[in-house]
Amino acid sequence: MGDGVQTLKRGGSRFYIDPNDAHIKVPGVTSVCGMAPKDFLTYWNAKLVAETAVEHRDTVLKLAERDPAGAVDYLKGAPRRYTKAASDLGSAAHDMFERQARGDVINPRHVHADIKPHVQWFDEFLQEVQPEFLHLEETVWSDDHQYAGSFDAIAKVDGEVVIIDWKTSKAVYDSVALQLSAYRYANRIVLAETGGSVDVPALAGGAVLHVRPEGWQFVPVECGPEVFRAFLALREVFDWEREGKKHVVGRAIAKGGEAQTGTQRRAA
Repeated sequence: MGDGVQTLKRGGSRFYIDPNDAHIKVPGVTSVCGMAPKDFLTYWNAKLVAETAVEHRDTVLKLAERDPAGAVDYLKGAPRRYTKAASDLGSAAHDMFERQARGDVINPRHVHADIKPHVQWFDEFLQEVQPEFLHLEETVWSDDHQYAGSFDAIAKVDGEVVIIDWKTSKAVYDSVALQLSAYRYANRIVLAETGGSVDVPALAGGAVLHVRPEGWQFVPVECGPEVFRAFLALREVFDWEREGKKHVVGRAIAKGGEAQTGTQRRAA
């Protein structure tokens, strides 16, 4: 991400701080997209914990004998450890992709073994697609809808200007369409080098460069007005989750019987 806009984490969400007014903080695109339902994660988490228990059963049994709580923590932490490892690999690959896109010469001896294939495939993408990069690793800001986010690249490909996101995940997920639409319809780009702003250029569409150890693919992604409307709905949900729902239930104006809250029962 560019250094032009500072961010902070609050309540599990990322906020961008207005470079011109530190009192103005807006949610990040990824945090807004996170408002979309992810029911599949419940089953994915359960599956990963079960697989960890089976694959590491000897370790888990030994740990459970001397520290049952530690064994539980080890198992329930499996999804977090997996996600962190994937995130760390993705971040390292993204750093290399940015350097390659800027034309830096990469010494293979200085590339971690886990991402050497990614670096190789990114080079092949550059040679085959020949993108002309207009912006790399900058931050967009929406004055109209109060959000911000950091994109990977805006480039001219086959004569058309498109917004591009690099992905190293197992698949290209539909949520990337929301992400790219938010970048596409933001008002301005805050330039990391100067802190100044320029308008987001007119974009023909969006795409994902999906890089895996076994290969790469350049995938078009629909990120037009209809997708953007869905993103704006999630933007409203974000405000509801952060603040709106705190004020909707008032104090009882009448009551009877001996009903108690859980806190009252525990105190008694």
